[in-house]
Amino acid sequence: MKILIINGANLNLLGRRQPEIYGHESFEDYLEALRARYSEHIIDYYQSNVEGELVTRLQEADGEYDGVVLNAGGYTHTSVVLHDAVAAVAVPVVEVHISSILSREEFRHVSMIAPVAVGTIMGFGLKSYDLAIKHFVE
Repeated sequence: MKILIINGANLNLLGRRQPEIYGHESFEDYLEALRARYSEHIIDYYQSNVEGELVTRLQEADGEYDGVVLNAGGYTHTSVVLHDAVAAVAVPVVEVHISSILSREEFRHVSMIAPVAVGTIMGFGLKSYDLAIKHFVE
C-alpha cells in the first residue's frame, strides 16, 4: 500500500509551536517511527504553507496513492479550494488533526474538509496519523 501524508500551514513547526497543544516531537521524528511501524508500506510526506501547493500535491496523488492523510492545518476552516480538491480526486482522503478542533476556539469547529473526506480523526496527538494509516492498511 502507498500512502501520502500531506501537512498544511505551520505544521512544519511541530515540536516548537505551542507544545502544550501539539507536543514536543517534530513531525519528521514521528514520521520515522510511522515508517518503521508500517515498513511493509510506502509512506510519503509532503508539507507546504501554501494553499495552492497543497491542492496541486493532492491532485498529483490521485492515481498514484492508495490513500491520503491530510492535515490542512488552519486551511481546514477556510479553504473552499482544498474542499473542492478533495471532492475532485478519486483517492480516498482521511482528515486528521492533532488536537480536537471541537475543543478549541469556536472558529475552528467547522471543517471545510470533513464533508468530502472519508473520515476525520482528531484529538489523539500525533497518533491521529497512525490511526488514519491503520484505516488504509487494515
